[in-house]
Amino acid sequence: MKSLLAFPTFLSFLFAPLSSPGAPFDLLITNARIADGTGAPLVAGNIAVRDGHIVAVGQVTGEAATFVDAEGRVAAPGFIDVHTHSERIARTPAVENFVRMGVTTIVTGNCGTSRTDVAKFFEEVTAAQISINVATLIGHNSVRQKAMGGNFAREPSADELEKMRATVEQAMREGAVGLSTGLIYLPGSFSKPEEIVELAKVAAAYGGIYASHMRAETVKIFDALEELLRIAREAKIPAQVSHLKLSGPSAWGQSGAVLAVLDRARAEGLTITHDLYAYTASSTGLGQLIPDRAREGTPADFLARISDPAQKAEILAEMQRTRERQGRTDYGYAVIARFEADPSLNGKTIPEAALLKRGSEALADQIELILDIERQGGGSAVFHGMSEPDLQAFLRNPLTMVASDGGPRQLGEDVPHPRSYGNNARILGRYVRELKVLSLEEAIRRMTSLPAQTFRLGDRGVLRAGACADIVIFDPEKVADPATFEDPHHFAEGFTDVVVNGRLVLRAGALTGTRGGGPLRLPAR
Repeated sequence: MKSLLAFPTFLSFLFAPLSSPGAPFDLLITNARIADGTGAPLVAGNIAVRDGHIVAVGQVTGEAATFVDAEGRVAAPGFIDVHTHSERIARTPAVENFVRMGVTTIVTGNCGTSRTDVAKFFEEVTAAQISINVATLIGHNSVRQKAMGGNFAREPSADELEKMRATVEQAMREGAVGLSTGLIYLPGSFSKPEEIVELAKVAAAYGGIYASHMRAETVKIFDALEELLRIAREAKIPAQVSHLKLSGPSAWGQSGAVLAVLDRARAEGLTITHDLYAYTASSTGLGQLIPDRAREGTPADFLARISDPAQKAEILAEMQRTRERQGRTDYGYAVIARFEADPSLNGKTIPEAALLKRGSEALADQIELILDIERQGGGSAVFHGMSEPDLQAFLRNPLTMVASDGGPRQLGEDVPHPRSYGNNARILGRYVRELKVLSLEEAIRRMTSLPAQTFRLGDRGVLRAGACADIVIFDPEKVADPATFEDPHHFAEGFTDVVVNGRLVLRAGALTGTRGGGPLRLPAR
């Protein structure tokens, strides 16, 4: 192993030797290469922790209840994943898949779906004694459903809009960090920008952010971007583009034009940021392949529509127009991830599943399979639909954060997208070490200080005296993401130690049984 003296020392004047003042430290990390989260070069040094906070960084010495020798590995702020779907995190409080890729804080409530009872959600998180920190957005789809019942293909009444405002305000008072939308999902897909602006104004009054799974990520992305920018402008709120991507072959190659739109908005004075995951495949419900109006209402309504020849013909025509617009001829790009009614289909492409269940891979049989899955309660899938050059172009932008779009996972359950196991590791292994798309320090900034500042997560995302002691130690030469699309249930490798609020959750590659996390609430302005 290289001597620490071989690493950059030109900032050493900032790290004068410091002895322990008063009581011993709770934790002293020694012999680390420190990435402070700001993008500054690595510096050799130690990190002292007491009462859940960092008290000194540099050539600090002293007594401690626990010593961790980093042995030249990198010590960085714990990673912050601002786009997860973890509303049920209390059921899996260890969240080992996140811990083992260095994630110490997550934001849930994305894509318009959240708990609307934020205070109760945080009570459950506290009672479960989870391993990591959890913040939440308030989801527009959930708010709309609560206010409007089961009839969504319309604008809300004045009374319903007021109920929606009240729900968003209550959530913000209880600590939500902002408002999210999922404008390809029911019931938000039927909403108009004016409705969202009114709710975003409420979140803005509390210092929140507007995070959006936009109305389109295909060739229609520019219209979707204009809608997002309009909402940010009229509500006077910072906006986050969730999982920035170009989906479908017909949209590929337009990353430069997309980034130019965002740059012009920032030049106008808007605060616009974005996140992405390190894969060219997405994952969501299979029902998204079926037009919204076909699925609006109850399961009985859906069954009635596909049983009526005229309505079914309209549904199939719309599905064909969508395929043509995206530059696709069939559904071979979709792989079933979870179908409770028939788990034997998990891991199979739509054509493979159609052959298995209907005896044919023909397009008509693929469509009938999709409709049948929806008829039986629906399922989820992995969709292989983006290009590697676009992903790398978006990743290079300095305002792009790293976020998994995943959630807590149980080993061996279903055939999910591997991002919930490997996203951060894949950034550090593939895009930093192998492809050199980002420097190590810059990649760490995208996972730490940038999301902490953007989502107002307090004194997190940096290693400095006074900051919350969320820390990850890893070997940048050994970080790897063995989880694959075919075999996703593998934890990330190369992470040895994880500290959450000053407590060691992962030590020498093993869970300690200690859980240091809990709710994070948006601070008052």
